[in-house]
Amino acid sequence: MPERDLKLLLNAALEAGEIALKYFQNNPKTWEKDDDQGPVTIADLEINTMLEARLQAARPEYGWLSEESEDCTSRLACEKVFIVDPIDGTRSFIQGHETFAHSFAVAERGVITSAVIHMPAKDMTFTATIGGGAKLNSEFIEPSSVAALEGAEVLVAKSMMDAKFWPGGVPLITQNFRSSLAYRLSLVASGQFDAMLTFRPAWEWDVAAGDLICTEAGATVFDARGRVPIYNSAGAKIPGMIACAPSLRTSLLKHLAV
Repeated sequence: MPERDLKLLLNAALEAGEIALKYFQNNPKTWEKDDDQGPVTIADLEINTMLEARLQAARPEYGWLSEESEDCTSRLACEKVFIVDPIDGTRSFIQGHETFAHSFAVAERGVITSAVIHMPAKDMTFTATIGGGAKLNSEFIEPSSVAALEGAEVLVAKSMMDAKFWPGGVPLITQNFRSSLAYRLSLVASGQFDAMLTFRPAWEWDVAAGDLICTEAGATVFDARGRVPIYNSAGAKIPGMIACAPSLRTSLLKHLAV
């Protein structure tokens, strides 16, 4: 079933990419969400409408969790649920940067089983199924083999390097940044960076697909408490997200003192 779900997600992602590129670098109509939740564009909404129609028609028994849909608590009683972000990196999309992504996943009893991250402006498509490995444009990928945390190339916001987040001492890493969480996770999965981390609570739709893609590639994924993330929660948030080359896990946990 994960393979069937992946095919469904992939076809939806390709259609989402076509919609997004129609508006990309074309001054899309934009609104600000309530409660400082950031911007949303006509492309986000059009893609979300397409996804709801396509995915829920194909799997009516699955629950639904999307950044651009009102949350329905009925999903909590569903064994399987779609977790989707129509456009991850909406600000980048508005600014005409190519780093936005479509991030779609299926969770079963809290575990991600199928995932797609599609970046149409970069012609990059990451996919994974549980137990089936992870791919970029149909080629298997693997994480970095870096041996030490010191000097490692890490995707992290400057604010996350404050000493208050590192009870075990701030690590000496090389800091980098990309705006989209899905993109960051994909870059770790494919070995282009050694780790990514954020200590801010992350919406499930931002990280669900990237979690499985990283894990299936061979990277290690855990939350800011050192635990394996669980999805389709009532609050729909993960308490921080860390993905890294397997060799870095012990060092990171030591610096985090968890």
